[in-house]
Amino acid sequence: MSISIGSSKIALSEIIRAMQQGDTSSKVYRIISFVRIPRTLAAVLAGCALSVSGAILQSVLNNSLASPSIIGVNSGAGLFSVLIAAFFPASIYYTTIAAFIGAFVAVLLVYFIAKATGASRMAIVLSGVAVSSFIGAMTDTVLTLKPDAVMERTAFLIGGFSGVTMNRLSFAAVFIVIAFFIALILSYDMNILALGDESAKSLGLNVTKLRFIFLILVAMLAGSAISFAGLLGFVGLIIPHVSRILVGYDNRILIPVSALLGSIFTLLCDLLARVVFAPFEIPVGIIMSFLGGPFFIYLLIKGRRGQLYD
Repeated sequence: MSISIGSSKIALSEIIRAMQQGDTSSKVYRIISFVRIPRTLAAVLAGCALSVSGAILQSVLNNSLASPSIIGVNSGAGLFSVLIAAFFPASIYYTTIAAFIGAFVAVLLVYFIAKATGASRMAIVLSGVAVSSFIGAMTDTVLTLKPDAVMERTAFLIGGFSGVTMNRLSFAAVFIVIAFFIALILSYDMNILALGDESAKSLGLNVTKLRFIFLILVAMLAGSAISFAGLLGFVGLIIPHVSRILVGYDNRILIPVSALLGSIFTLLCDLLARVVFAPFEIPVGIIMSFLGGPFFIYLLIKGRRGQLYD
């Protein structure tokens, strides 16, 4: 559906015929190869990365409100991406690395601020809101001083997949795939960590080291996705909770299911963004905000002071 439907609808038979012929002079082939397929892959990868990073954060921090967009990870990645685009435009392909560094710096800031204030679950969320606000102000300052930055301001801040190319996507995809498989390998340790620090230590787990590794994985996943998709919100908040309703709390199952549902959800949001006001297109981040905002309020009302596990 994602490859077929858009500003111009292409029948499945036309898609198959165009790809078999491989005629670069064909309009249908160019649309599929250079627009639709990169965009579809971008939505799949971004949805996978953000939902898995949200699942990791919620499990590791034992906080149902934790997600890359809520606790400042997205903002940190966005700031460093904008800095690269504004001051080093010739190095735009290093955006993925810059986004990873920014996400990692943000998550460390939130973690240490929360730890200094008692490390309560609500302290983590409030620290994230404060860090996001501060980093957001820095991003706005850079964009105001450098309005000719390579990235288009509005589309990047809202988030979307318009204009994504395979060259830009391939580098970030390597980071996402590596981080995803490491998360799968460590998913059993994540289950032990969810028992609580004291229980995990008594079972021989190096809690500090493991939590640090998971924060690095979150930064890799979220930073890589933001480098090509912009500041998409709420995927990492909604999807892990939906996945837990379907398959429970075992991270060995939760991680792959979150990846699958996150990809599907992001693809559907992107499809809606293309067809709801066709021939006009709205950024996919707007669709996600409409869905994610009420869900976040629901979690605040329902949640046991943000606690994920009993």
